[in-house]
Amino acid sequence: MPANSLIQRVITAAVIVAFLLPAFLLLPKGFGLLLIGLFILGAAWEWSAFLRVPGNGVRIAYLSVVALLLTVMRLLFPDNEEVRAMAWVSLLWWAAALVCIVRFPLPLGRLTAAACGILVLVPAGLALAALLETDVGGRGLLLLSLAIVWAADVGAFFAGRRFGRVKLAPNVSPGKTWEGVAGGLACSGLTAVIGAAVLGFAAGPALLMGICVAAISVVGDLTVSMFKRNAGLKDSGNIFPGHGGVLDRVDSVTAAAPVFLLLAHVLGWLSP
Repeated sequence: MPANSLIQRVITAAVIVAFLLPAFLLLPKGFGLLLIGLFILGAAWEWSAFLRVPGNGVRIAYLSVVALLLTVMRLLFPDNEEVRAMAWVSLLWWAAALVCIVRFPLPLGRLTAAACGILVLVPAGLALAALLETDVGGRGLLLLSLAIVWAADVGAFFAGRRFGRVKLAPNVSPGKTWEGVAGGLACSGLTAVIGAAVLGFAAGPALLMGICVAAISVVGDLTVSMFKRNAGLKDSGNIFPGHGGVLDRVDSVTAAAPVFLLLAHVLGWLSP
């Protein structure tokens, strides 16, 4: 990556973090929920391009369906426990996505792309909202879940550039390597330990959580890459200089958020 592109990427990331930190930490939780919804809907709009339908009519309809599902499921699943049950079910989807990644290239039609987009985005939005609304430390838990994913991205990027040799999934994302994954897991584990210490949780379980969340985040990243490649797209959008679109920024989070929610519950982090 050219130096100018790297600098642009770093500056954009710094601006995003500088905006999200006060938004989630200081402003009312209602604003945070709105922000989560906007990111999910932005990602849904970009996902609709994977349907490969000319014009914006179908894309607007798809965005409306995702918005409706988010709203209805928020009303049907108002409690953290119900969202966790949904998160367990979503793991079946991510297992299927991993199989598709391994077997790619394979035919992924419009209906498949539409259904998979819902399975990717809606559970993630509900899980992020559930984390934020946790009675004790919800803001910190949400930010830690995001920090773990960001650390995985940063670690994988620099470790892959420096040490990358063995391709991870060449048919899906030729630039990713196993060495990059290892670097991402290491950074995520360290980030989880530091974040857990700030929130008052034990280091050992936090290390395991960080590694698990980072590992599944790779599946989320590759899943979006698979659908982009299937649709003949390089980036899902261009709203973030050096990073691409909204979906390019939240692809890893879509898989990581439900898993973080489940592991936080298992570790007792969601209890007062």
